[in-house]
Amino acid sequence: MPPPQSIGGSNGDSRPWDPPFNPTQPSIPISYPITTLEALASDSYHNSFHYPFNRSSVPLPPSAAALPPRRRILVCHDMMGGYLDDALVQGGDNSDAYAIWHWYLMDVFVYFSHYLVTLPPPCWTNAAHTHGVRVLGTFITEGEDGSKICDTLLSTKESARMYAERLTELATHLGFDGWLVNMEVTLDRTQIDNLKEFVDHLSRTMHFQIPGSLVIWYDAVTIDGSGGSQNKLNQKNKPFFDLCDGILVNYLWEEPDVEDSASVAGERKFDVYMGIDVFGRGTFGGGQWNTNAALDVLKTHDISATIFAPGWVYETNQGPDFETAQNRWWGLVEQSWGILRNYPKVLPFYSNFDQGRGLQFSIEGLQVANNHWNNISSQGFQPLLSVGSAVEAYIDFEDASYFGGGSLTVKGSVEDASVFSIKIFSGQLLLDDKAVQVKCFVRLDDNSLFGEILVLVSETNKKSYILIEDDSQPPLTVASFEFDKIIKLPQISKKADVLADSTWTPFAGTFTMTGYTLTDIYIVGALKDAAVEMEQSPTRKSDSPSSYHASLGQIRIFNTPMSYPLADAWHIDPSYTSWTTDLDGNRILSLKITWKLNEGDMTSFTRYNIHVEKLLTHGGNNEARPSFLGFARVELWYVLHLAIPSGVGLVRFIVQPCGVDGSCQELDKSPTLELRPPHSEG
Repeated sequence: MPPPQSIGGSNGDSRPWDPPFNPTQPSIPISYPITTLEALASDSYHNSFHYPFNRSSVPLPPSAAALPPRRRILVCHDMMGGYLDDALVQGGDNSDAYAIWHWYLMDVFVYFSHYLVTLPPPCWTNAAHTHGVRVLGTFITEGEDGSKICDTLLSTKESARMYAERLTELATHLGFDGWLVNMEVTLDRTQIDNLKEFVDHLSRTMHFQIPGSLVIWYDAVTIDGSGGSQNKLNQKNKPFFDLCDGILVNYLWEEPDVEDSASVAGERKFDVYMGIDVFGRGTFGGGQWNTNAALDVLKTHDISATIFAPGWVYETNQGPDFETAQNRWWGLVEQSWGILRNYPKVLPFYSNFDQGRGLQFSIEGLQVANNHWNNISSQGFQPLLSVGSAVEAYIDFEDASYFGGGSLTVKGSVEDASVFSIKIFSGQLLLDDKAVQVKCFVRLDDNSLFGEILVLVSETNKKSYILIEDDSQPPLTVASFEFDKIIKLPQISKKADVLADSTWTPFAGTFTMTGYTLTDIYIVGALKDAAVEMEQSPTRKSDSPSSYHASLGQIRIFNTPMSYPLADAWHIDPSYTSWTTDLDGNRILSLKITWKLNEGDMTSFTRYNIHVEKLLTHGGNNEARPSFLGFARVELWYVLHLAIPSGVGLVRFIVQPCGVDGSCQELDKSPTLELRPPHSEG
């Protein structure tokens, strides 16, 4: 896993890109903004060592190609100056790093800071795109410096077009979906036509290069050049709205402003995103724990919303802890507007219930690292969580994980005769005539029963229910479901984590439901019958006879299992290789590793786990297994200051591909790169 890293602070501390930063020299890959027009015009960012690491690897899914024709939620992430833990592209060591996992409650995500050009770190784009959410960067000019920038930017129509094209190139090459344009300056009336040219050309070039992309105008400068927000859509800012895909209205509106905005927008009222500042600061309803008051008003008027700075929960240390407070706060959003995004929608589908942070890291049940870490790029599809009831479903970082840093823990009190069910996914997956396989990995205490319920709807809106359960346990009967099919599976215990001493139980089922749509996935559980419990588990230890505890580590739904190319089908290259020696005589290795298939398409591989072996020159006791360095979402990795003890004669890097179905290639069949330390024997 990555060594301890610091990216700087938000209170005047120096940032990694401050002088004498040289972006062309190899170093830990970081995300950083473009701070000057000169740098934007020169296209120097593409010559940076860091640029290829900042490409997002997850495309927006076809099901999200067009914005839905309904009111929407745009989330504007403005937190502590931006580029914090998320700026470390290969991940950091802060398990308490900020993250968002309620992606099913939003449509657009804006990464915001007060730098001239804010480029979203790829971890946000990867996580958002997984869930069908668009990601926008920010172009902002403000204050006296912003006015000077506009003098150059808007000096001619040609300059306005050129800078718009540079922004389009950045979005295209880095894989995000558009821009929030925030011009918080006062302009001369003579500059307005060129400003309109800039917005229009940016919108046109973005739409041409990235179908479905967005350019959103912020409610700031008006058509007459005066500064100041209107707090609604009106004739002073509508000319800019007409040239792009929407407007983010400042958050100081009152309810009549909502009505006026909807009236002015006409058929485009869903493109008007009325701002809500979670910090409050004059926003309707006061924000914070009353943010849903503003959402309720916007819902009544059927107009879109912007949630500005939801990181308030994190920044202000809302109690009792971040995880609990975050779930509670986003629960208010869900209560007001409901679920906006559904998944699964296509096969294959899988979730590891990983939020992109943790206290340890596992790969297919094996704990490969026991240190704290963070990297939002590790997020898979996030489940619906259930908190506040007798039995809760939540992410428990203290629990063992199957893949990544978390699992879905189901825990609580159950009456002896009760069977409970909890919805974890709400999908829209149309099934064809191919057999569908469902596979999951579960850990249970001795007193708990577990199953899964799949809800399917026919073309005539007839519901069918499939129950998947272990054939060694008493049958589960759920009053609210009448099962059309019950798949009973033999339990195969698999000792999967030698470090955490946990046991994962894999079980899977296959069915065919041609023409049906998979809509909901539930987990179902109960306590064992007392007599069966005494017969099968006479030595069971439990805090209470009514306590339930199960962990779901992974769920996979697919038609055909992944097949992986042989190791020699890959080509792996080292570059920027550097060997030095420390005071103890150990050699220190730094290098960049890139890989590609010699032939064929690589889009079926979603991530790569990076391992290293240090083999002794004269045999002896080598490491029991390779050491885990981290994971990549692009086909490259930078190794910084890897210590190689003096007796090591061969360093072997292993790149382990993982597929779209949640599986990984066997480690001993994965491609490798071998290096011999200078002057080593052998």
